[in-house]
Amino acid sequence: MKKKVDKNATRKPNDAPKEIVLNGLGVSPGIIIGPVYIREQGTIDVSEHTINPEDIEKECSRLGDAVERARRQMARLRNKTKNMPATAADELCFLVDAYEQMLRDSRLIRGAEKRIADRLMNAEAAVQAEISDIAAAFAAMEDVYIAKRIDDIREVGRRLILNLTRTPVKPFAAVPPGSIVISDELTPADTAQLNPERVIGAAAELGGAEGHTAIMVRALGLPSVLGVTDLMRNIKSGDTVLIDGTVGRVVINPEKKTLSVAIHQQKEYLKQAGRLERMRDLPAITRDDIELELQANVELPIEMTMVKQAGAAGVGLLRTEFLFMGREDVPDEEEQYAQLSQIVKAANGPVTIRTVDIGGEKPAEALLKGMGTKATSALGLRGIRLSLAQPKILETQFCAILRAACHGNVRILLPMVSSTSEMHRARAHLKKAITKLKRRKVVLPDPIPPVGCMIEVPGAALAADALAQVSDFFAIGSNDLTMYTLAIDRGNEYVAELFDPLHPAVLRLIQFASEAGRRMGIPVSICGEMAGDPRYTALLLGLGFRELSMSARSIPRVKQRIREMDMTAASRRAGLIMDQVDSGRIATLLDDFNGLA
Repeated sequence: MKKKVDKNATRKPNDAPKEIVLNGLGVSPGIIIGPVYIREQGTIDVSEHTINPEDIEKECSRLGDAVERARRQMARLRNKTKNMPATAADELCFLVDAYEQMLRDSRLIRGAEKRIADRLMNAEAAVQAEISDIAAAFAAMEDVYIAKRIDDIREVGRRLILNLTRTPVKPFAAVPPGSIVISDELTPADTAQLNPERVIGAAAELGGAEGHTAIMVRALGLPSVLGVTDLMRNIKSGDTVLIDGTVGRVVINPEKKTLSVAIHQQKEYLKQAGRLERMRDLPAITRDDIELELQANVELPIEMTMVKQAGAAGVGLLRTEFLFMGREDVPDEEEQYAQLSQIVKAANGPVTIRTVDIGGEKPAEALLKGMGTKATSALGLRGIRLSLAQPKILETQFCAILRAACHGNVRILLPMVSSTSEMHRARAHLKKAITKLKRRKVVLPDPIPPVGCMIEVPGAALAADALAQVSDFFAIGSNDLTMYTLAIDRGNEYVAELFDPLHPAVLRLIQFASEAGRRMGIPVSICGEMAGDPRYTALLLGLGFRELSMSARSIPRVKQRIREMDMTAASRRAGLIMDQVDSGRIATLLDDFNGLA
């Protein structure tokens, strides 16, 4: 049970409240000031007791009733999408679909029923125990997507426990207009209840930048900060709070000077937001008339609404891991085709579909076939290596991609390639997939989609001349290329600060690979975090890149930087940078060009 904390312990009764500054993750940009509305989620106190064998049926019936109530609650949540912005509505529908699936047939429900029958546990305790076991298993898989699935399972389990214990849920209907919601945790279902006409912002102790809650508050346009340590201990009803969702800051009872600065920043932010909004329909063209193509990286189908809103010229990297993660089986061709074709139809331009990149931090049990997660370590069966080890699965995915390509302009991208033999073998499996579809008299795209190589290991970059001869295009993944070149895991707090895309070795590999591709006359794009950071835009353009792929929300800022820039000057500065041997000097030259020095 969550420990109760005296929120007034740090304040003396006769003292005016003092300004308290807390930091978290800025998940939805903007600056907002308003009164606090506290929503404490807290931990549900679940008692465990042993039931009599003759009560098993009765306890399972209680669980069944709780499941049925949860289904009705999901139906009411779905109805809320009618009055929500498109992105938030899409996100909520996606979540409701996932929740409803878990309420129909899932390990959570089956496991809870088994615990009731085998261990004679009461239903509440059985649900909570099953959640703990699933969370522990998923926690070993350090992956963003899996983390989201843990949150989904916890939310469904929490809803079941609330229904079983008949615990009332505090609604948001009573929130005074102009309030900022403060909570220990905001679930996606909670977020769906937020009315932007009454709630102007939010902050919570728990949550991450890429979770469903973060996506929804961005779609609702609510400045928000999540992951704020000690938030609930330091705040109380009646406080005024300043939320800066751009930098991830929460200021409780801000002083006059702080308020004055924040109001000025708020005005500047609104002006900047207006300028970025106008960027959507403008071309990404430099001052000396060099046009670029800005595309979006997409991890989940629900992101396609944001892709359109950002004015992306297509999808430069569609990660297909969402089809395989968090499930006990491998999706068949029909399921993959249905999902991929929807994305291709929704895209305003070409779509580059990457074959599944399971491995390293992104395991999927259904693909391992008893090999264990060690087989897919960062230096193990990553990306194309695992796909080539499971040729039937690769050919099934090729069949789905080929069929989806009949609905739009599609390219096929192979991840973690390190040799020409891998490209040849993958192409052989693509030919087999084509033959299978022809035998079934399935319509094929004309022409067959081009097949590209992802350059993300040093070996591939150094062998780029050879790979360019067997590839139709290159896509440089700067994140993994930096990690493997410098032997640094950016997710490891002990070495994360050493992760440096401006290291001379990384830049030389990027330059070598991109020049090799252009010599062969094939398109070359870059799709790592460098592409989405305006700080690096001048350098990338100066190195010859004309295709950049990034998260949809980064497109307006990168486009704005491009439109401010002179390509000739960027090329000169890139040439000067590439002559340097020290990353600090490189950073200084780049920031000076960007006007940051």
